Amino acid sequence: MMGGPGGQVFVLNQTQKRESGRKTQLANVQAARAVSDIVRTTLGPNSALKMLIDSLGGIVLTNDGHAILRELDVSHPAAKSMLELARSQDEEAGDGSTSVIVLSGEMLTVAEPFLRAERLHPTQIVQAYYRAMEEALAVCERIARPLDVHDRDSMFKIVDASVGTKYVHRWGDLIVNMALDAVMKITVEGKASAKEVDIKRYARIEKIPGGELSDCTVMDGVMLNKDVTHSKMKRRIENPRILLLDCSLEYKKGESQTSVELTNDTDWDVLLKLEEEHVERLCADIISHKPDLVLCEKGVSDLAQHYLQKAGITALRRLRKTDNNRVARATGATIVSRTEEIQETDIGTGCGLFEVRKIGDEYFSFIEKCKDPKACTLLLRGGSKDVLNEVERNIQDAMQVAKNIVLEPKVLPGGGATEMAIAQALSEKSKTIEGVQQWPYKAVGIAFEVIPRTLLENCGVDVVRRLTELRAMHAQGGNERMGVNGETGVLVSMDELNIWEPFSVKTQIVKTSIEAAAMLLRVDDVVSGSKKN
Repeated sequence: MMGGPGGQVFVLNQTQKRESGRKTQLANVQAARAVSDIVRTTLGPNSALKMLIDSLGGIVLTNDGHAILRELDVSHPAAKSMLELARSQDEEAGDGSTSVIVLSGEMLTVAEPFLRAERLHPTQIVQAYYRAMEEALAVCERIARPLDVHDRDSMFKIVDASVGTKYVHRWGDLIVNMALDAVMKITVEGKASAKEVDIKRYARIEKIPGGELSDCTVMDGVMLNKDVTHSKMKRRIENPRILLLDCSLEYKKGESQTSVELTNDTDWDVLLKLEEEHVERLCADIISHKPDLVLCEKGVSDLAQHYLQKAGITALRRLRKTDNNRVARATGATIVSRTEEIQETDIGTGCGLFEVRKIGDEYFSFIEKCKDPKACTLLLRGGSKDVLNEVERNIQDAMQVAKNIVLEPKVLPGGGATEMAIAQALSEKSKTIEGVQQWPYKAVGIAFEVIPRTLLENCGVDVVRRLTELRAMHAQGGNERMGVNGETGVLVSMDELNIWEPFSVKTQIVKTSIEAAAMLLRVDDVVSGSKKN
């Protein structure tokens, strides 16, 4: 302490600062735990549903962690960062948003005693957490097993395990098969064994209320919510030659605010004639390449429709750019920007059938039976919009799981087995760590037990007894695949139950949850930057 009253004030200020920092950290822990408790009951196959009332008064029924947290309106900044966590997990891995929230909430909960009673500095806790993360990822590498992505049965079981905890698991076989078909269709083998699987751009989900859920299908091609532009154009063409345009087939507008002065009576006729000649020239360029179907991203004027219809060509207009890209990928066509630049190689010939069909009150154009479609449409039918929205959420998750396995063909045992193996490994390793970091390191292992514990809680069995048994099995060694049967609460080997999770999803959960907990523990003050009116 410095001499004199000034020095004393300095020391007091430092002490007050530490106290206020500790209060902030404890408040952050409480907020994270509150968010974690909301979604804890939605983990596993015996999960509860949440009824959410959104800002417009609509009702959403779901057990999807990300969908629940997206609708929450929270004000605490730590709780908001937890919601962001679920969103980033959903975007990055597509699955595990509930697990990552439950796990990161538990990581902060086990840190609370060190902050409150032990008075450990947050930096020491964070360093121990990062050391524990490295060991946890090493355990995942050790117990992972490779998988053949072309083995349909193995792929089916893994994707089915992810859908088994969802609302749609009663139609699980249908959803899983659709997800696998879609992902396999859009997978593109790149150079040096790299693969591209772009679900967002090339696997579009179309929801049409009505019909049975069993009518859902993955098409060998693309479906568009469009009708032909002219009533006399063909509505069914077999093996069509397809031309894709992103220029308009309309009268040419002035490039800028053009002002035209008409002095003679015939000037107006000359202008009209020039415009008509322009449209005629555009159509002549198209007709010379003999396409059967023209898809245009912009408008098609009445005159252009007339010329195309006379030549026996069907036209669709005002397509979305994304739809045009999917058609190009499915049929082998190239999108052309100017009609003068059309070449024979731009024409798509990979489609087997074009047909316009009426479903409900609307007309849809089907471009299907494609030879090698690298884009597809998943057509969903169901009783109501609510059911279809939930099916869409679940099929998106299933496709993400399939995509993760295709990109990294390794799997880890599910049912809490991986988490229990990590907990056991961290408990053993903590004995070799010197200094105060030993305790938070061991606490991370205890936090990992929250996943099997939550699965047991949701089954309604004796949690303490079963968890003790599972811990003892893992401590004996050689039982790294022992986990919880999420439906009955019985302890079983995941080899028997055939519940496996993608390696990339599980490692992402481990990394995200520990890094998020470490980040919140580093916060020692919350300062508002908003101005009061």
